[in-house]
Amino acid sequence: MNLKKITYLTFSLLCGAAVLTSCSVLNGTSSSSSSSKKDKSGAVMPIDREQLMIDKSAKTYSPEELSRGVVKGDWAIETVYGKTASGQNTPYLKFDDKEKRVYGNNGCNTINGAYINQPKDSTIAFSKMLSTMMYCDDEGTSLDVSRALEETRYYRWRLEDSQYFIYFFNSAHHEVMRLMHQNFDFLNGTWQVMAIDEEAIDVTDMKLVIDVDEGKVHGNTGCNIFNGKLETDMDSPNSISFSAIGMTRMACPDGNLETPFIVALENASYARPISPEKVLLLDDQHRVVLELQRTSDK
Repeated sequence: MNLKKITYLTFSLLCGAAVLTSCSVLNGTSSSSSSSKKDKSGAVMPIDREQLMIDKSAKTYSPEELSRGVVKGDWAIETVYGKTASGQNTPYLKFDDKEKRVYGNNGCNTINGAYINQPKDSTIAFSKMLSTMMYCDDEGTSLDVSRALEETRYYRWRLEDSQYFIYFFNSAHHEVMRLMHQNFDFLNGTWQVMAIDEEAIDVTDMKLVIDVDEGKVHGNTGCNIFNGKLETDMDSPNSISFSAIGMTRMACPDGNLETPFIVALENASYARPISPEKVLLLDDQHRVVLELQRTSDK
């Protein structure tokens, strides 16, 4: 039995059932949570993660915030100690600048804690980090993610091809983690469907309403009312998916575009903002499947 497995067994004995307890990986403290909820992977979410999810603070950056070195919003963990971050779940971090709280997933377990940063000397430190204790295989980088956060002392911004990245460094100024900024807020609102598979349409009632924070979508196919789920993927910029689409069952006239619309929605894999008023949804081959125009109609 290797050292990683021994470590997990030790934690399991100390912490009890993995799905009922949150224990610190970084600094040895533990905290029991009897009213925790589960995330999509089945891992238990500490209570304060649920509270942070309710906070709908902006995830975009103003020039003034960038000049102040603000660290906030959603970030996909790209690399850790120079290796591509991987695991049973997508590794990511979410920062709440107002509360100075961080939460996310290390590739296996849900993590959360506190952070403090000082832009004047580009320092950042994480503390009181808690983690669920799901069993993790040896192939992922979850343990490396937790260790890198413990070692992080400095950070630096970089803009690459219109995409923001943040780098974490240890006390010796060696890079320990690279993260890519994610922002899906541009999808929020009510949208008129202007084209399906690049064919212009004129169906006044064909609309969808997207709520990124709630992970929900609903609308009208031009014939039936529908609702479903929206999932955002931290693996690549603007990666999304719509699922669990349910509809009313009104009989639709011949020639209606309900089926092509729903198929296009379910095939959507990426969202590309063209302007504040226009968004394109693309499939996994980056072909445009839906063109959306913002509207104030409900």
